[in-house]
Amino acid sequence: MQTTGEPSAKLKVLIITYYWPPAGGPGVQRWLKFVKYLPGYGVEPVVYIPQNPSYPLQDERLIEEIPDGVTIIKQKITEPYAWASVLSKGSAKKISSGIIPDKKKQSIVQRLMLWVRGNVFIPDARVLWVKPSIRYLTDYLKNNPVDVVITTGPPHSLHLIGLGLKKRNNIKWIADFRDPWTSIGYHKELKLSNRAAKKHKFLEKHVLTSADHIVVTSPTTKKEFEGLTNVQVSVITNGYDTEKISHQPLDEKFSIAHIGSLLSERNPQVLWQVLAELTKQQPDFGKFLEIKLIGAVSKEVLHAMHEHGLGSYITTMGYVPHAEAITQQRKSQLLLLIEIDREETKGIIPGKLFEYMVSERPLLAIGPKGADIESIIKSTNTGVFATYQQKALIKQAILQYFEHYKKGELFSHAIGLQQYSRKKLTESLADLIKQCST
Repeated sequence: MQTTGEPSAKLKVLIITYYWPPAGGPGVQRWLKFVKYLPGYGVEPVVYIPQNPSYPLQDERLIEEIPDGVTIIKQKITEPYAWASVLSKGSAKKISSGIIPDKKKQSIVQRLMLWVRGNVFIPDARVLWVKPSIRYLTDYLKNNPVDVVITTGPPHSLHLIGLGLKKRNNIKWIADFRDPWTSIGYHKELKLSNRAAKKHKFLEKHVLTSADHIVVTSPTTKKEFEGLTNVQVSVITNGYDTEKISHQPLDEKFSIAHIGSLLSERNPQVLWQVLAELTKQQPDFGKFLEIKLIGAVSKEVLHAMHEHGLGSYITTMGYVPHAEAITQQRKSQLLLLIEIDREETKGIIPGKLFEYMVSERPLLAIGPKGADIESIIKSTNTGVFATYQQKALIKQAILQYFEHYKKGELFSHAIGLQQYSRKKLTESLADLIKQCST
């Protein structure tokens, strides 16, 4: 797996991840890219994944991005979502991907699935993979020792594998949290009993206090976890990679594109109000407007947009492969980033933010007050951030972008992006691995 010009790998790290090609969606990108660049920093990765996963999204083209020669080991997993699909394939797939239906519109089957998800499978539906993995990897490590083990979640049950290996083998262990655990937005929607809620908290604290190092993706999550453990917590954000995408002609229309899932609660009524008002107040705005929704979109979001009279401007594309998502980013006039308006989402920094930032397209982000994404957007000069309460700012930003579009001058003039390159971020990870291995 060594490439020309790279130093020979001196350290070996076992990476335990659920999401791996052909899994699609944002969860796979972080560790696929780390694995790509780690050998260049003297670290040889070995990747442990499920043999028969039930991925809600698949992108076969990502298989081509797996580095040549990387060691991949697999073990069978029992997937409750596969059983649940017998009852309701659509509901199982949505809940597995984090799309939880509006409380008032949940069917009996959906309510049952959410209760089982939150109260039976703790911390998540992949928990049945924990004990078999601990046994398998304990045997594997006897003949194939590594310097450090890394677990990445969600699913956070994978951290329990790290916990078990730590107890049995006294290994060095880094726990990587791509998202928070008990404070993640959908956690309170799982209809948790008091017993289940306490168990989630207990397991979270046990992981945070037992790992040798904690890695998170945002300053807010770092602050939260530092209140729960004395273990060192480091921030390594998601980032962007050099994508082999040919130059794309821009959309002729004033296209506002959202790429990724638009959940029921990620439904910015204020934005739909602004767009509806502009189509009425600006004679040419409606003539050029196109709203591109690329990814899963909840019925509640589409209903809200139609209620505001925006139905004729919507283009829905559904889930597309990652390469096509990058192409659409670079073709669109304006990129939209939406985060749920809650205190617990302040620390969510979506991976697509960094891909947005290198697309040379400006972005409009709407999220909660004090969100970590605000400082990143401002420091890199890549767009405008507004809270849900700043309707005037949202309207002003869209009007300015529209005026630049009509003049053919709508571009992003980003600064300081190099710090968020996947290769640079991997250097930080390699330093942590070396520090942890001593």
